[in-house]
Amino acid sequence: MLIRRRRGWEMRDSEATPEAAFVDRRRLLKGLALGPILAAGLGRTPALAATEDADPSAGLYPAARNPKYQLDRPITEAKYSTTYNNYYEFGGDKDIWERAQALKVRPWTVKIDGLVEKPLTLGIDDLLKTVTLEERLYRHRCVETWSMAVPWTGFPLAALVALAKPLGSAKYARMETFLDPKTAPEQNKFFYPWPYVEGVTIAEAGNELAFLATGMYGKPLPKQDGAPLRLVLPWKYGFKSIKSIVRFEFTDKRPKGYWEALQSGEYGFWANVNPEVAHPRWSQASERVLGTDERRPTLMWNGYGEFVAQLYDGLPGEKLFM
Repeated sequence: MLIRRRRGWEMRDSEATPEAAFVDRRRLLKGLALGPILAAGLGRTPALAATEDADPSAGLYPAARNPKYQLDRPITEAKYSTTYNNYYEFGGDKDIWERAQALKVRPWTVKIDGLVEKPLTLGIDDLLKTVTLEERLYRHRCVETWSMAVPWTGFPLAALVALAKPLGSAKYARMETFLDPKTAPEQNKFFYPWPYVEGVTIAEAGNELAFLATGMYGKPLPKQDGAPLRLVLPWKYGFKSIKSIVRFEFTDKRPKGYWEALQSGEYGFWANVNPEVAHPRWSQASERVLGTDERRPTLMWNGYGEFVAQLYDGLPGEKLFM
């Protein structure tokens, strides 16, 4: 008999927010949305509806949930995770969701180039035809010490790596967001290193946790959360999870991310979560849960050590936690 033992950070399915709660009409009347819904038009926050109503991929959602990835806490209500956002292209405050609606996500092309067998350029909807979408429950830990738990929809980054067919000389995947100062006013500020860039090693890109999200809460990804394609790396601080990606470049040179280029003394290439390694200006020992304001102890690797810790063996001298 096969007996599955729950990991220490997992919660039972019975402890997760039940799907029935997502269609509770009393909650709907109060403007709340807790997660994926099957009935059209139910449980939409304005921030979710703004994207869904104009997205031609809406029929792909909701996707089946992958039960392998569980949470140790309830899912964050959508009204918080879709309205409390970092998206510096549209401003430095958290209340940018309405400004982000200026972003046009169709047409949207994704370039795959660099050290690959054959460079590709695909429309986002053509890319979606090449992959199978699934939903995953992941914790998200911002370097600013707030956190949330999100039902992302998307596909493994490894699937894109397989599509790209990188050469053996490729050591890193460099990702780049859009550059359009007319749409994103902060990109007019020349002293910032636009466009936003991030990178991972090929080994990290191939790890099963590395995920490319195209949706959340059973619907297409809202613009302020990174539509139409964003990275999700749940064991790293949130600034590594680049939004609105237009390019994947495979390279033999380590990419310098936006925040590392801006302030390398505080933000580095690896940015793995570690509660024992403080940011130069604040502790990382605990986090504020978005929506409830509960303080929780932060978990090493954000609780995903069994999946990723081995990636960083044999890297003496590397600043793995900034």
